[in-house]
Amino acid sequence: MQAIGIFELQGYVPAVAAVDAMLKAADVKMLTWEKKLGGWLVSIVITGEVSAVQAAIDAARETCIRTVAAYAVIPNPHPEIMKQIEISKSKYHFNFEED
Repeated sequence: MQAIGIFELQGYVPAVAAVDAMLKAADVKMLTWEKKLGGWLVSIVITGEVSAVQAAIDAARETCIRTVAAYAVIPNPHPEIMKQIEISKSKYHFNFEED
């Protein structure tokens, strides 16, 4: 079963470190991220199998160098959620899902 994981924390540099930890910890792909308040708050969205997404979120929580604002694992996300993620992805000029 596919899932999405959302990890929100303070700061651009800690967000990059969190993405690195998540991608190294499990077989997940980054879908997009949203930077709010000038990069002060960053929301990262990943996808993969439920267990892989959970492992990636756990790895990010364990290695996070700043305050974690929120996180969630959503198994079998509703299509409307995926539409919003696609809107977020369209802001970038590259594809996070390419190998």
